[in-house]
Amino acid sequence: MPSRMQLPADWATLRRGTVFIRFATMHVSSPVSSTALRYLEPMVVSRLKNMELRARLVVEGFITGLHKSPYHGFSVEFAEHRPYNPGDALRHVDWKVFGKTDRYYVKQYEEETNLRHYVVLDTSPSMHFRHAGQLSKLEYGAYLAAALHYLMVKQRDATGLVAFDAQVHTMLRPGSTMTYLRELLLQLERLTAAPSEGQETYAARALHEVAERIARRSLVVLISDLFESANSLEGVLRALRHLRHRGHEVLIFRVLETETERLFNLPDHPVVLRDMESGAEMPLHPAQLRDTFVRRMAEQSEFFRRQCLEHDIDCVELDTGASYDKALLAYLNKRRNLH
Repeated sequence: MPSRMQLPADWATLRRGTVFIRFATMHVSSPVSSTALRYLEPMVVSRLKNMELRARLVVEGFITGLHKSPYHGFSVEFAEHRPYNPGDALRHVDWKVFGKTDRYYVKQYEEETNLRHYVVLDTSPSMHFRHAGQLSKLEYGAYLAAALHYLMVKQRDATGLVAFDAQVHTMLRPGSTMTYLRELLLQLERLTAAPSEGQETYAARALHEVAERIARRSLVVLISDLFESANSLEGVLRALRHLRHRGHEVLIFRVLETETERLFNLPDHPVVLRDMESGAEMPLHPAQLRDTFVRRMAEQSEFFRRQCLEHDIDCVELDTGASYDKALLAYLNKRRNLH
């Protein structure tokens, strides 16, 4: 039987409230049972009263999950400290942290720790789609954006918000204070409450604009369903390469409703599908197209993923019913790899 290790204190409150997370290799023999973990579930989050509460509880649930996680040896060092490396001056070692963790960590300074982020949220009409009473893609994406903003500010990183449909309509420059965080979260509340305007998506145009308007190197986190035509998807890839050419790191969360938008599980009788952006309608029988649709959707996803990998762009596919821990873990891994 694998040995179980007693974990050190997973949270240590350092000066200025810095959060420090690490845990040793551990064995999990049964599912985690915790109230906090409920707040990683989208439908639970949707019942909370405001965006700030949603963001805080999603992040707290995620941290609770990390403490109980089956990820072996996972380690994330938040702002102000990093592991000691041979050659580092001993005068920079934080001996108080050593006393708490029995590990050597070096104090970092402002220029070493701060990272600038932009969360770029697609608010186009297709993002308003929901299935069988579940969250819309926009609601799911906005709650994820809120959690990311909250986590970023807690890391003392500067974070900003961009939102687009046919064009960029919202752009809030990065900030790193709790007061500014509340402004970002209020804006996300407004975006999710706004009605669908029926405009088509032009993600490529919006991303080119973002690439031109962001002056300093940043991590750009795109949240979108990326529902474009085949030609338009090539345009999105060119825009993403533009961001990389300008020196930005890019992480994509592609949000879809799996049952309908990946598996085409619609009723097996004639239906009329209506495009939420153009208004065009198409009568069809789902059973006749299902196999072709699923195959082509998988081919498109694989093509897009390969193209992103070639340019060091991370792309994570998410379902509107999926727990938020997959996305937050992907973000933390991306951030860790930037140092």
